[in-house]
Amino acid sequence: MTDNEKAEPGGPARILIVDDNSVIRKVVEAKLIKSGYVVAGANSGTEALTKLAPNFEADADPNERFDLVLLDIEMPRMDGYEVATHVRNDERLKDLPIIMITSRTGAKHREKAMEIGVNRYLGKPYQEDELMENINAVIGLS
Repeated sequence: MTDNEKAEPGGPARILIVDDNSVIRKVVEAKLIKSGYVVAGANSGTEALTKLAPNFEADADPNERFDLVLLDIEMPRMDGYEVATHVRNDERLKDLPIIMITSRTGAKHREKAMEIGVNRYLGKPYQEDELMENINAVIGLS
């Protein structure tokens, strides 16, 4: 399923992939769809916040709300740190799980992300199994 398809209520988790690299988005999207998730993509932090808008609205269709965000750091206009900070500082989004996936693997970048409240932090390149284990752990699947 893609972002123009609807999940059934109580159906598969919806994941938003936020990365300005379209190739990375497509590869991750294909893996997640194959694993049964509903997936949408955003190529910038500002687009991500627009797509997260249904998570703000109490009366929004649950099938339009996201269960997890996969977030890159380096993006134009609004980087991943800014997106994560916005999410964590908004009462309506503060519990939305975030897995940061980035080429910035240094300790200072990881520490900054964890201080903001990111749930998990993966360096690129990563193994698909590692990504899936982290996603399943964060959204509560075994």
